[in-house]
Amino acid sequence: MTATTQKHQSTTPSLSRRRLLQWAAVLPVAATSGLAMPRVFAASDIAVSESVKALTFDVFGTVVDWRSSIIREGELLAATKGYQVDWAVFADRWRAGYGPAMNQVRTGELPWTKIDDLHRMILDELVVEFGLTGMSEAELDHFNRAWHRLTPWPDTVGGLNRLKTKYVIATLSNGNVSLLTNMAKNAGLPWDAVLSAELSGHYKPDPEAYLKAADLLGFKPEQVMLVAAHPGDLRAAARTGLRTAYVIRPLERGPGQPVDMNEAGEFDYTATDFLDLARQLRA
Repeated sequence: MTATTQKHQSTTPSLSRRRLLQWAAVLPVAATSGLAMPRVFAASDIAVSESVKALTFDVFGTVVDWRSSIIREGELLAATKGYQVDWAVFADRWRAGYGPAMNQVRTGELPWTKIDDLHRMILDELVVEFGLTGMSEAELDHFNRAWHRLTPWPDTVGGLNRLKTKYVIATLSNGNVSLLTNMAKNAGLPWDAVLSAELSGHYKPDPEAYLKAADLLGFKPEQVMLVAAHPGDLRAAARTGLRTAYVIRPLERGPGQPVDMNEAGEFDYTATDFLDLARQLRA
């Protein structure tokens, strides 16, 4: 064994040992969340952070707090229309229709249909279910565009600005381009590019969505990292060769919901928020 090999083995632990070190050396984050996260970096972490050139971001739930935002929009509507509705339930029901509606497109039951129109299809059903009578077309259209006005998480803008100093940062969302553009304008999100599954004609987790984003940015898949709060999204991205960063958003689906801590260590990075991710990526 050469001296160089000995040095390499002494500074780069095996994956299993690395994960043990990460979870043994944790520091508590926000006391209200009760989460504890890994703080140990291996040489391989640094190698990944330097080989990656672009970060692409899932948006709903990862970048913005869709649930609280839709509840707020519902309450504003109720203030003018007098509706008596549990807006948390309404928000959850609206979001629950998202996956099945995309599957209708994916299976060919519907032609390509952008998310704005899928949201409106779901909303039209909820209007009947929840008794939201007396809404004009203009009011329905404005309420449907609540998804254009979603509020970012508190760490989002600061974290994105830090990450932008080192990487190209872009959306990689199922949301349509106009929705994502309006959201960025409204929330001050500093994207270098607004990319959408719409550009590939395939909704995530179809591989075409991830590969099209890498191609449009001019990078190989392994030079692009998906940042997301959804393990399924990350797994699909990894299958196409993208790197992965899991950001834990414990309140995305409301308080008291189970939180995946990535204890198996299947993703390249696990972070408590975007600022934590920026620190880990040395941005």
